[in-house]
Amino acid sequence: MSENMFSLKGKVALITGASYGIGYAIAKAYAAAGATIVFNDIKQELVDKGLAAYEADGIEAHGYVCDVTDEDAVNAFVAQVEKEIGVIDILVNNAGIIKRIPMCEMTAADFRKVIDVDLNAPFIVSKAVIPSMVKKGHGKIINICSMMSELGRETVSAYAAAKGGLKMLTRNICSEFGGANIQCNGIGPGYIATPQTAPLRERQPDGSRHPFDAFIVAKTPAARWGTPEDLMGPAVFLASDASNFVNGHILYVDGGILAYIGKQP
Repeated sequence: MSENMFSLKGKVALITGASYGIGYAIAKAYAAAGATIVFNDIKQELVDKGLAAYEADGIEAHGYVCDVTDEDAVNAFVAQVEKEIGVIDILVNNAGIIKRIPMCEMTAADFRKVIDVDLNAPFIVSKAVIPSMVKKGHGKIINICSMMSELGRETVSAYAAAKGGLKMLTRNICSEFGGANIQCNGIGPGYIATPQTAPLRERQPDGSRHPFDAFIVAKTPAARWGTPEDLMGPAVFLASDASNFVNGHILYVDGGILAYIGKQP
């Protein structure tokens, strides 16, 4: 086996919503493996912020404004990328939102919004890139799933429903396009230390852990939160030739949470 199996040299990778966070870490890993990076975000200011961050890291990225829930906008965006940069070889459906609202207090409109971004958008973007992948004879689609693709939790009914649906969309894309040499897999991150989760990890005035932080560490055999860097290797593996016979699989990068029932109280 050679290291070249993990090379992404000459590949064009589109990572949606990759101005920061998990998507940004995956894009950095792809750039280091040789890929050309394309990303989008919903507002120009977020795209500009992302472009500045990539530039600071020495990465030449191509940023576009696109709402991934708008089918016409996505089709135009993908056509523009194909014309300006090349056919998309790797798609990472990373853009997502969460609304933490108890189910009986959540409006149907809020529920639909989460489903729209977290489930409909991966369908829309995948559908836009697949025809050119089929024509080229190869493609990789990686959906950012969640532990909520397997588990429920209070206040995340819409998110869990969307991520469970995304797991099955992953399997269905595999089923429908595996014969065209397209591999569609998912990554299910555990609890990842990002700026968004920082308040949940702040020490209490008495020096003790935040209750949620203590809960997560106790539930994780690795006894820590994950980092965006923990997702880099798995993301490169699923985008590279090393995973050409891996299809319809969800790779959980969770420090072992899903394998563990938890400590006895």
